[in-house]
Amino acid sequence: MEKSAIIIINGPNLNLIGIRQPEIYGNIGFEEYIPQLQQEFKQYKILYFQSNHEGTIIDLLQTYGFSSLGIVLNPGAYTHTSIAIADAIASIKCPVVEVHLSDIYHREEYRKTNFIKELCQGSFVGLGMEGYKLAIKHLADL
Repeated sequence: MEKSAIIIINGPNLNLIGIRQPEIYGNIGFEEYIPQLQQEFKQYKILYFQSNHEGTIIDLLQTYGFSSLGIVLNPGAYTHTSIAIADAIASIKCPVVEVHLSDIYHREEYRKTNFIKELCQGSFVGLGMEGYKLAIKHLADL
C-alpha cells in the first residue's frame, strides 16, 4: 500500500445512509459521497470499505494500518461495544481518525460509551458527511 493512501472504513448499517433515518444521518449515500471526496483529494488514493461484521473491520485495520497515510474510521454501533476494534487500533502504526455522522454524545445514553476515542488522533462527531472531509484534512496535516 502506498503511503499516500487514506482508507475509509465504515461499520454496520452505514451502507444504508441516504435511506436510513435521513433526519439523523442525511439524504446522501456513500456511493455518491465517496467519489466527491476522491475528486476533492486527488493527491491521495482514497479507498472505501464498509462492513457489517466486526471481524472484517478488524481485518481491514490490520491490513491497511501499517502502510497507509491514515484511516478514517466510523465503526458505527461497534464504537460502543467493541474492545476488539479498540485493540486493533492500538496495535497498528498509522493514525486513525474517528468520525460519526450524528452527535453520539447527545443521543441515547448507551451511545456515550466510546471505546475508540482515546486511541484515535482526532474525532469528528455530529457533522454529517462533512466529518469525513475534515478527517482527511486532519490526517493530511499530521
